[in-house]
Amino acid sequence: MSDYFKKSLDIHRYLRGKWAIKSKVPLQNREDLSIAYTPGVAAVSNHIAKDKNSSYLYTMKGNSVAIVSDGSAVLGLGNIGPEAALPVMEGKAILFKEFADIDGVPLVLDAKSAAEIITAVKAIAPTFGGINLEDIAAPKCFEIEEALQDIGIPVFHDDQHGTAIVLLAALINACKVTGKDIKQLKVVINGAGAAGTAIAKLLRCVGHDEAACIPVEDVLVCDSQGIISPDRSDLNDEKKKLLAYTNRHNRNGKLLDALTNSDVFIGVSKGNLLTGENIKLMNKDPIILAMANPIPEIMPDEAITAGAAVVGTGRSDFPNQVNNVLAFPGIFRGALEARATRITEAMKIAAAYALADAVNHLAADHVLPDPLNRNVAQKIAEAVKQQAIKDGVQRPL
Repeated sequence: MSDYFKKSLDIHRYLRGKWAIKSKVPLQNREDLSIAYTPGVAAVSNHIAKDKNSSYLYTMKGNSVAIVSDGSAVLGLGNIGPEAALPVMEGKAILFKEFADIDGVPLVLDAKSAAEIITAVKAIAPTFGGINLEDIAAPKCFEIEEALQDIGIPVFHDDQHGTAIVLLAALINACKVTGKDIKQLKVVINGAGAAGTAIAKLLRCVGHDEAACIPVEDVLVCDSQGIISPDRSDLNDEKKKLLAYTNRHNRNGKLLDALTNSDVFIGVSKGNLLTGENIKLMNKDPIILAMANPIPEIMPDEAITAGAAVVGTGRSDFPNQVNNVLAFPGIFRGALEARATRITEAMKIAAAYALADAVNHLAADHVLPDPLNRNVAQKIAEAVKQQAIKDGVQRPL
């Protein structure tokens, strides 16, 4: 691990970051300058002034996504500030380009409140075809995303929905491998932040048409104090909202109480949280998706030895990597191709099923595609685009 740290520091310093701007047009002579800039560009500006939608055809807008963060919840590093978040946003930008040929633009904001971020994003929206919110702490991230759904372009908080979509795809295929019925799953999520909340909503089909989304039987969400239950007096407003669609039988207790007789453990919390003996409390052939980074809640070999049938982590050196790069490039590619005004709940479900279907040779150690598979984004893009059209959120062409 330390070798990766050193190599990363060396290459970032040598290259001065990972992201750069490159001209699409030549600038070799006066004619080139006259076409790209003045006087020729005036014709383009006048055209767009008469029809703002034509900016999708004549400018970067039709193929661009702003990657916006305030640096308040970066990876597992916490609130490290906008400058420290910039290398992560640069990384996201090059993933957009590599896997979906989208021009991602990293933008870090020196903004403390949700209101400041909302105002900033609304102000920059005319430039971009979409907004990817990234590494913004909960519960602020919920307020920000909700307030930006009607600005005319897709706004998507990847820490929430990207994680949830990839997780659902993994769970769909894990059920195929184990023979479990997704409708009968008892799921435990450890971590009640942005990712944990979004996963719980998606698995319980909150806001979704159940004809397209199959809800699991029950979800128990745990935080550091144990099961989120109506009997607790220490819950903030966001955790109280979880009770509307989780813990259907009003269970109380700690994480191990939640694990007893459960089918699935989903970890979006901290490393080395569970042991093999804890896994043995679960039902036969449990599914373990332990996504804490860099150390998962339980190491795969220990979980498998204890009886886990399918194990996934967030790491690239283990099978079944639950990685957001499997989702967000294709989701935005599809949304941009449809010129969608928003990303609907049905578009998220379509993305999850397209991702699950992208797996060839399904097996316990292969319930998700390789994150480097270049074909995945296009499959998701087509599904998302078609769903956007069905949902009526396509901007007129």
